[in-house]
Amino acid sequence: MKVERPKPGAVPSHVEAADGITEPPAPAARRQAAREGFQYCLKVFVGVRVGLALIALLGVALLPDFSHVGAGARAALPLIPHPVSVPGWPAHPISPGWHNLFTAWERLDALWFLRIATGGYATTDASAAFFPLYPMAIRVVSFLIGGHPFAASLLISNGAFLAALFVMYQLTRSELSEETARRAVLYAAVFPTALFFFAPYSESLFFLLVLASFWAARRERWAAAGVSAALAALTRNVGAFMVLPLALEALHRTLQSKPRRWRVQGFAWSLAPVAATLGYLWYWKAKSGDWLAPLHKQTAWQRQLGSPVTALTRGTRLAFRYIGTYPGGYHSLDWLIAVPVLAAGVYAVAKFRPSYAVYVWASILVPLSSQFAGRPLIAFSRYALPIFPMYWAFAKWTERSRVRHEVLVAVSAALLGVMTLLFVNWYYVI
Repeated sequence: MKVERPKPGAVPSHVEAADGITEPPAPAARRQAAREGFQYCLKVFVGVRVGLALIALLGVALLPDFSHVGAGARAALPLIPHPVSVPGWPAHPISPGWHNLFTAWERLDALWFLRIATGGYATTDASAAFFPLYPMAIRVVSFLIGGHPFAASLLISNGAFLAALFVMYQLTRSELSEETARRAVLYAAVFPTALFFFAPYSESLFFLLVLASFWAARRERWAAAGVSAALAALTRNVGAFMVLPLALEALHRTLQSKPRRWRVQGFAWSLAPVAATLGYLWYWKAKSGDWLAPLHKQTAWQRQLGSPVTALTRGTRLAFRYIGTYPGGYHSLDWLIAVPVLAAGVYAVAKFRPSYAVYVWASILVPLSSQFAGRPLIAFSRYALPIFPMYWAFAKWTERSRVRHEVLVAVSAALLGVMTLLFVNWYYVI
């Protein structure tokens, strides 16, 4: 897919500001740039959304349906795909038809979010592991549209992702360039696991809130940055670590200022995501007597704390050991996606502001520390989705090479298609 370039003779897109942020020179130019940026984001969003919808529609007919395989066969082959219900929200059997344009996205963890949105949390299951903001948003939107939680979940995920693309475009344009912004938007939309931005998962909402927090912090709107980070912490557990980039950004701005002026508000509001996380833990203390229920319930997925280095080394070893065998393809997919993410993380440390680099590595190391022994890199490719400086790194790598750009888009889109095909057929891609 070709990245559209600014039109010749257009109003200059930005000027360099004293603090390193680039901004359009006048309100009219800002409005024009914002309008053009949104139009580009909308075109990318619609193009990818339509493509994934077609894969979802056709995909259920392309692979064998194991829905009716007996319990004995499943015990012998535990990785055989089949719908898995969660307490209080049954999984529907796979069936062909136009409904798969929408229902094919109701898979795996999506069922947990929908159950919590409609029935609330319970102390007798693993629902505590899912943070509350996304299911709460589903409940509110479902009420507004007449009681349709699944439709509400799709509206929230897709709407949040479109908004996130636009915020990332604006942030990237001000930090780097318009060309980088356009490429970053495209790379985020075709990332191999970007399907989770469109499905009933919390990734798109978290992505939007993190971007909003950084956008506000870079403009020293500390209250907005803190509130956005707090909401991100109520969306996913890694959101608590937003305290690090926000505090570092406040420190960076303090050290850059002459005369030195301490950003007291910045440091204070950087604690907001920690406060939000403590609030969620306090809820579980009051409900079940266990402060750490959201962590303890991770055992339902056989996850344990471990060294990120161990996860990477074991994941690499398994990726090459089982090439060409089932379920070796899972290990290979995990590894093929993890390697570029790690490379982008290294680039972020060398080239981007410290606050961005800290966010990147917190977002990498925290998921790698929660491990499933049988598949060390499972779900890491999904957890990496909101690491927006990763898309900046990809854009910088391709900025002087059209071949690199075309190859990256082609490979990433192909993997996205494969992952979507597997996901709609209940294969455990995460």
